[in-house]
Amino acid sequence: MQKNNMIVPVIMAGGTGSRLWPLSRELYPKQFLCLDGKFTMLQSTIGRLSGLNCENPVVICNEQHRFIVAEQLRQMGKLTRNIILEPAGRNTAPAIALAALAALRLQPENPPLILVLAADHVIKDVDSFHQAVNTAQAYAETGNLVTFGIVPDKAEIGYGYIRRGVEDRNLFGEAYKVAEFVEKPNFETANKYVSSGDYYWNSGMFLFRSDHYLAELKKFRPDIHEACEKSIKSADTDLDFIRVDKEAFLACPDESIDYAVMEKTDSAIVVPMNAGWSDVGSWSSLWEITDKDADGNVTAGDVISYNTKNSYLYSDSGLITTVGVENLVVVQTKDAVLVADKNSVQDVKKIVESIRNRGRSEHHTHREVYRPWGKYDSIDTGDRYQVKRLTVNPGEGISLQMHHHRAEHWIVVAGTARVTINDNIRLLGENESIYIPVGAMHCLENPGKIPLELIEVRSGSYLEEDDIVRLADRYGRV
Repeated sequence: MQKNNMIVPVIMAGGTGSRLWPLSRELYPKQFLCLDGKFTMLQSTIGRLSGLNCENPVVICNEQHRFIVAEQLRQMGKLTRNIILEPAGRNTAPAIALAALAALRLQPENPPLILVLAADHVIKDVDSFHQAVNTAQAYAETGNLVTFGIVPDKAEIGYGYIRRGVEDRNLFGEAYKVAEFVEKPNFETANKYVSSGDYYWNSGMFLFRSDHYLAELKKFRPDIHEACEKSIKSADTDLDFIRVDKEAFLACPDESIDYAVMEKTDSAIVVPMNAGWSDVGSWSSLWEITDKDADGNVTAGDVISYNTKNSYLYSDSGLITTVGVENLVVVQTKDAVLVADKNSVQDVKKIVESIRNRGRSEHHTHREVYRPWGKYDSIDTGDRYQVKRLTVNPGEGISLQMHHHRAEHWIVVAGTARVTINDNIRLLGENESIYIPVGAMHCLENPGKIPLELIEVRSGSYLEEDDIVRLADRYGRV
């Protein structure tokens, strides 16, 4: 059959990934991390679309992560005003509806296909992934709502399952009617599922025509359909972001696509996928899918080990050494260290909860924080002073602002800085510095072609980030 409908990939980039703490934090969760040393999980998800007949992806994320997503898309040349911002998390059914409505508005005469992917999945066998998508495309073209079932290689209690029904006899490739969606089972039940050969892991990936999904959603959950339609109708484009109507979207019920549509529709098809898939839900699952040395260890960063076996060792900024241990997870970041038995990593989220309950910040943000203009690293903090290292990307700059409680001293380490203090403008090069008094209006720009690196020393009675009055901002934060 001829495939006429273009595929629009829709990448879900929400979630916090607390079980991969301390690398994954609320403000910088796992989907934005580079776990293989090359690309982030979001970038890898986009990269494996190469070879499919599809448009640039649409990414759905929240306000807090918008500049991280934009920068990672920009690095890949995929930033085309294609980021939909959710005012609040309402689960997958509404998020996919927003993307389907936006895609349909652009191509009402030829409704595009929506390929729903998660930003935090690993797929090792890209060719098998493409094959499954091509099979699913043919079924989606004929009005089916396709879900991808992962062929299980073991009993797994961390996933939901899909029970397949009768085989669809069309000639597009292997596919089955969906007989049943099953919640996460206990180990004994999971074993029976895998042994039977009739069950797949529920991947949370889908392919269907945008208008077909919306029609089924309207049939089964008209309340969700109406709220999403209202919120997208008055959407605004802001820089690279599509902002939906907040009030209308907040009225939308919280529901997954499985509950809202897939368990109710008569058009559900499951296409098996055997492509080395993992949702990287824990440190042990990351260890399982990563290449290991002769002792079964996975190491990243500055690591020296002796008589160490079957362990995951990750160093972000310092030397990690291990002696005579096995089955451990050791993860070091600039502000935290995790040591865990590899069989107990599902409980890392309990540590995260404890950090949150104690009023600490390590669950929320890294020492290194990303901004639309670049990033900063909090190097040192003491009584009445704070030291940060700022990286400002070429052509970017911080807002025109002032502070009530702190003065600042900027020292340029690399690159060129254009500094405005009240009405005075100065150009600073390497090894030059400037002082910004309390209450002075100031801004900083990088007019050059290379990143601007500088040291910022804050001094005063109050040094937190909320002591900032923005007077003008190129990123719409005023």
